[in-house]
Amino acid sequence: MRKTAFVPAALGVAVLALGLTLAGCSSTPAASPTSGDTMSSSTPMPSSSPMASDMHDMSKTGTFMGLNGKNVKGTVTISGSELTLSGFSSDEGPDLHVYLTNGTDEAAVSAGKQIDPVAFDKDSQTFMLNGVDASMYTDVVIHCDKAKAVFGAAALS
Repeated sequence: MRKTAFVPAALGVAVLALGLTLAGCSSTPAASPTSGDTMSSSTPMPSSSPMASDMHDMSKTGTFMGLNGKNVKGTVTISGSELTLSGFSSDEGPDLHVYLTNGTDEAAVSAGKQIDPVAFDKDSQTFMLNGVDASMYTDVVIHCDKAKAVFGAAALS
């Protein structure tokens, strides 16, 4: 009995450790340049964070394409703290959600940021990104959480 009680606790600790490790890894590219970096030393980096706020205000767009035999169409625009779907349609799914990710597979969805449920048949939808730094993500994914299936994705640029 103690062994089964220990396994879930150990699993929880392992998941927490993995999450903290991944969170630490995701902030590494934004760290100050080191002597091995290729950034020019003639362009000093500001010590405050206006660059981070500029990145938060940048606009990104992408066009959806279906994946895994599913149909997803439309465009996505991220501007400020809003993610907007336009001309959107998707195959019907029992539990569709929109995610910000760095890739389009299940691992990327698991490591990504779930935004909200999405309607498969609503042409225009807007989601608030309160507290989410969209500049940290490269893709917007439509995912069926119940089926654990990626329906489609849009690469952000």
